[in-house]
Amino acid sequence: MRKGAIALLGLLLLLPAWAGAAQKCLTCHEGIEKFADVPGMAHLTCTDCHMGDAEATGAEAAHKGMYANPSDPRVIDKTCAACHPNEVENALKSLHATSAGKISGTRYAAGSQGREGIYANYAVSDDKPEGKYAVGSLKAIPSYDPAKAEGPENHPIDDYLRNQCLRCHIWSDGHQRDGDYRASGCAACHVLYSDAGTYEGGDKAIDKSQKDRPRFHRLTSKIPETQCLHCHNRGGRTGVSYIGTMESDGYGTPWTAKGGKQGKLHGKHYNHLTKNVHYEKGMTCIDCHTMQDLHGDGNIYVKKEQAVEIECEDCHGTLDKRSELKTSWGNPLTNLSERGGKIILTGKLDGKEHVVPQISEAQFGGEGQAAMVAIPGHMEKLECYACHAKWAPQCYGCHAKQDIAKPSGDWLNGTPGGDPSMVSHKNNRAQTAFAWNESRSYLRWETPVLGLNSEGKVSTFIPGCQVIFTQVEGEENRVHNKTFTTVDGTSGLGTNQIQPHTTTRAARSCADCHMSTKAVGLGSGFYVTQDNGVDVDFELERIVDEEGRQIQQTAHEGSRPFNKEEQQRILRAGTCLPCHGGDNAFWSKVKDKAGVDAAPTDEMHQKAIKKVLDKAGKSLF
Repeated sequence: MRKGAIALLGLLLLLPAWAGAAQKCLTCHEGIEKFADVPGMAHLTCTDCHMGDAEATGAEAAHKGMYANPSDPRVIDKTCAACHPNEVENALKSLHATSAGKISGTRYAAGSQGREGIYANYAVSDDKPEGKYAVGSLKAIPSYDPAKAEGPENHPIDDYLRNQCLRCHIWSDGHQRDGDYRASGCAACHVLYSDAGTYEGGDKAIDKSQKDRPRFHRLTSKIPETQCLHCHNRGGRTGVSYIGTMESDGYGTPWTAKGGKQGKLHGKHYNHLTKNVHYEKGMTCIDCHTMQDLHGDGNIYVKKEQAVEIECEDCHGTLDKRSELKTSWGNPLTNLSERGGKIILTGKLDGKEHVVPQISEAQFGGEGQAAMVAIPGHMEKLECYACHAKWAPQCYGCHAKQDIAKPSGDWLNGTPGGDPSMVSHKNNRAQTAFAWNESRSYLRWETPVLGLNSEGKVSTFIPGCQVIFTQVEGEENRVHNKTFTTVDGTSGLGTNQIQPHTTTRAARSCADCHMSTKAVGLGSGFYVTQDNGVDVDFELERIVDEEGRQIQQTAHEGSRPFNKEEQQRILRAGTCLPCHGGDNAFWSKVKDKAGVDAAPTDEMHQKAIKKVLDKAGKSLF
């Protein structure tokens, strides 16, 4: 009896592999890659995921009822969720699925709501939200009808989101152009696509010149930064910034060998700038960002800073202590360890080991010693990247034109019928939005603006949805170069906090912050916005005035420009820099006499100079 049970168990264990071999799918798809080798998935047959009829002999019959993408959220409950229910539930509540921050920030800029989260791509709810920032539900974003009165529930900015911005989320299949090819659902990350979107595997039935195909019929958890870039090339542009690229003004230079323009990625030409130091060392996005950062933790959040658990200090420690090998939320960093007195990060993609420098053990140069030791307030009050992000992408003026005479594709509405897993494909979009064109005023990357983020720390700021709205109906103008006003009374043109992902080992110079009106939010003083056709009385780089009055909106609660006192203190320190730049003894004395981080006033400065000159027997004037 016992032997019979063992024999039966062995037969059952072999059954999935036998069933897979018996399928007729491989008579056409000869050479296709096995989807996964991981335990629990290696035995899956074609129809376990794709459905269809494995015994059919013709393609039409075999593909009847088949899911081209079994991981699409519209069918995922029948596929991936059968084995991974928690991961799927978390992912569908995550910002990668809801776009809640993108939606709330854009609608706030347009004056149609406050900073709070109200809407998502599709309605989502959570019976047991946990934590300070978790919310119980978000509604589906409204549609826009130009025949009805404009208001919070009927606003052209929602149409802008539907036709343009909301292509990047896991309910969507994404844009169909070089650099943007990907799938929806779990496969958006876990099935790799090349920039060209062509198949490179062994399936003889798949045309290798056809676009919008994965590189291989293969699932992976080793996700390179190139996969993240299929989405993270707009908005904050953190993905393309990480590898040291930013879109150019569109010149397409230098010329190719045949005299043509360079090819485009994501619909843009690119300039190549300084790369993130982590990227230069061979690290990819998943080496820092945890599964919780990417999948979510089961709560619904409305801003990315509420959901991301990784901080620079988690790996690099502080002046006082080494890394504790945990995230800022207290979760273990699985690829971080301590060996031989060193903190080691093991690359998740290639297994390469990196020694992680610890701030507490660093040897600083002149300005570094002054900024990080002599004036410890920098470490207490600044995000690391406020200094170590030497550049950030800055796209000033988002000129958005809507033509309500031209129906266009809606990234959230698909045409009914057919394969439900392909509803989100660009070619299946319902024409329930209107056509939009986008352009800009100008691009910059140098001297990023600084301000206080939602955690009260000095952070990099970049233009965030500086919408200048034009609406036409064919050749008839309805709205011309309109800027919105937020519900809080600030201009709808916005500049927002960001971790720009452009970290370099060498930091910004002291002068780059303390001797720059642009860095403190006062603008550079050159661009005349009104002469450029936009009726606002401030330049697009100016987010605050000299009295500390906020001019441009910031879409994150608690985030703001520097007030008058903060501006003056920052710029006052700049008067000292030409003479005392790396003089640590001087800065220590300033700290001790005037309070932490307080630069001397003009009165103090004159007294100090007079004292020096008196000793030398000279006059101040």
